[in-house]
Amino acid sequence: GIQELMAAETRASQIVAEARIGRGDRMKQAKVEAQQLIDSYRAEKQEEFNNMALSQGGSEGNAAAALQAETNKEVQAMEGLVQK
Repeated sequence: GIQELMAAETRASQIVAEARIGRGDRMKQAKVEAQQLIDSYRAEKQEEFNNMALSQGGSEGNAAAALQAETNKEVQAMEGLVQK
């Protein structure tokens, strides 16, 4: 009776502990994958920015600043989605 109950309680606590560890591992992996996505997106947008700056001849300082601001805003939006 009581020993069976104690054994069941021990098994249940082990299951809960394993579930917590698994959840933590999945959260860490998701964070790594999200950071890779952000880095990839940032690199892509930086390349677009560099190409646009080169095609403009560097004379369009305001356009470059606007593109950089837009890129930063999009990256922050993605980071915000990842944090949710």
